Amino acid sequence: MIAISVNELSLSFGTTVILDKISFALEENDKLGIIGVNGCGKSTLLRLLIGEADATSGEVYLSKGKTIGILKQDGAFACENEAQTVLERMYSAFPLLLQYEARLSKLEAGLKTGESRIIAEYTDLHEKYVKEGGLEFRGRCASVLGRLGFDAAAMQQPVSTLSGGQRTRLALAVELSREPDVLLLDEPTNYLDIETLAWLESFLVSYKKCLMIVSHDRYFLDKLKNKTLAIEHHKAKLYNGGYTKSMEQRRLDREIAERHWKNQQREIARQEAYIAQQRAWNRERNIIAAESRQKMLDKMEKLERPQSAPRAIQMQFGQSIASGNDVLEVRGLGMSFGERRLFENLSFSVKRGERVLIIGPNGCGKSTLIKLILRRLTPTKGSIDEGYNVQIGYYDQENQNLTPENTVLDELWNAYPTSTETEIRNTLAIFRFVGEDVFKEVSVLSGGERARLTLAKLMLSKMNLLVLDEPTNHLDIDSREALESALEKFEGTIITVSHDRYLIEKLATRILELHPGEAFFGDLLDYRIDRAGESYTEFRRYKADRIAEWESAVVKTVSAAPQSSAKEQYLKNKQAAADARKLKARIERLKKECEELERELAKIEEELFGSAASDYVRAAELDTQKSAAEERLMEIYEELDTLSSKEQEEQA
Repeated sequence: MIAISVNELSLSFGTTVILDKISFALEENDKLGIIGVNGCGKSTLLRLLIGEADATSGEVYLSKGKTIGILKQDGAFACENEAQTVLERMYSAFPLLLQYEARLSKLEAGLKTGESRIIAEYTDLHEKYVKEGGLEFRGRCASVLGRLGFDAAAMQQPVSTLSGGQRTRLALAVELSREPDVLLLDEPTNYLDIETLAWLESFLVSYKKCLMIVSHDRYFLDKLKNKTLAIEHHKAKLYNGGYTKSMEQRRLDREIAERHWKNQQREIARQEAYIAQQRAWNRERNIIAAESRQKMLDKMEKLERPQSAPRAIQMQFGQSIASGNDVLEVRGLGMSFGERRLFENLSFSVKRGERVLIIGPNGCGKSTLIKLILRRLTPTKGSIDEGYNVQIGYYDQENQNLTPENTVLDELWNAYPTSTETEIRNTLAIFRFVGEDVFKEVSVLSGGERARLTLAKLMLSKMNLLVLDEPTNHLDIDSREALESALEKFEGTIITVSHDRYLIEKLATRILELHPGEAFFGDLLDYRIDRAGESYTEFRRYKADRIAEWESAVVKTVSAAPQSSAKEQYLKNKQAAADARKLKARIERLKKECEELERELAKIEEELFGSAASDYVRAAELDTQKSAAEERLMEIYEELDTLSSKEQEEQA
């Protein structure tokens, strides 16, 4: 059954078109992801659906009896009573149930009289209260709040004391607990850590009602796996499947439309050439033939040339001279703010070329660790030493390095005064600041525009260590993909804090998780990736295995005495066993790669001294391949020697 349908919905302001003839329909249990570049009209579409804005033309139909709810990007700050506690704010989303409770409370006092009218009213009202969910709504509110990061103390805080991120999570909790028939969520993943994101995904996947989500989180959109609405050039098209599947279909659609247009253009050119030729001959029968073809051409339904995809950002980070092999050395690092301990005894080193992703729950100290690395804060304990020739480029998630009074042009030019205006404008154009956009003041820029301007400043700097704090926040999907591509091509070292699982999956060669949980010793889990491109998947699998082992160990040793000593020894044994398995798997992979390289070298040498002996061009190519294979083979031999020695020591 149709829950909501949209028919040729359009919105214009004067001659400026925002949305043009948008049409789609959703069933009761459909889950729709809405995608498009920043400013294309995604949030505006949601406002039209709830009647907050008036469409220029078109209709929105909500099925009879269906309720609709929305989480807006700015809705978190629209709280009528700031003195309410977090829990009270949640309860206020159920005004009818609160009215029932107040009336039932009054009627309870009159039940002792035995008056039949009061008993009848109380019975009827109590049945309604139970039917509408009165017995479980308070528990549901507390449960949702807990899963979104509010502990018992936070639930009793006044709303006025909440941060922007907490307010966003509270607004999300309100809508999730209400469970409307059609739920609209505008960027619900902002300010959520990975653990909370995973819970939200699970909740929404099992949500039995209609769901529409505006998001730039590709991992999140793929998890929904139902439908995708792509908004582009003021129009929208509905696709089946999540983000990845819909993008492939969009690419095919664009290729097919381009091919049809080109075929028609060739046919039109052929017909016009024929008409011109017949008219040039200027005989009566030629004139008749030309006019006949012209009529046919005039009646042809002309195809419009498909508009190209929005121009992607072409980002590239320029590396300065190479740093030493040891980029960063962290020893026994601890950080506290008064009585609040963030972390202690962190030790790790970063080598040149590594791409280190720092993850962990909100408030665990990820951004603080970044500030310690940049020496903007002083640690309570421990030390951080930079290696030789390390030059740092820093991206701040709050974009605090921007001057609100500057124009976009001045902001970049002041940072690089030796550049010409043409060079500055060309850089800004890469980041979609064109025309009058360059004269906007920084203070009026959106979050996405501020992020792009900060990246433009970073791109022009020269560095060999990139330190990034939530770099994909506020960026649309196209900008995120451009950033990922630039980071992959960057030849220096990268240290990044991120909750973007798609970025982690694609980029990380190593993951540092702060406060990984009871199953791990200390405040840091340091994991090196074996399979590039599947980083987050590999890390999650490893962590799940470790947690399962720990839980099994706890169950088996729960009655041991002394419990703490037995548990510690058991966990050490388990850790050693897990490390041994990982070491053995690494050795096996290297041996397999070694065999493949040896076979490859044999084939190269056979061709080099055979059919390619007299072909100097081919021989040069083979010699280059041979050198690369031999170099990699030597690296494997050295690593195998080291790992084998380590394996023998552990066995001994």
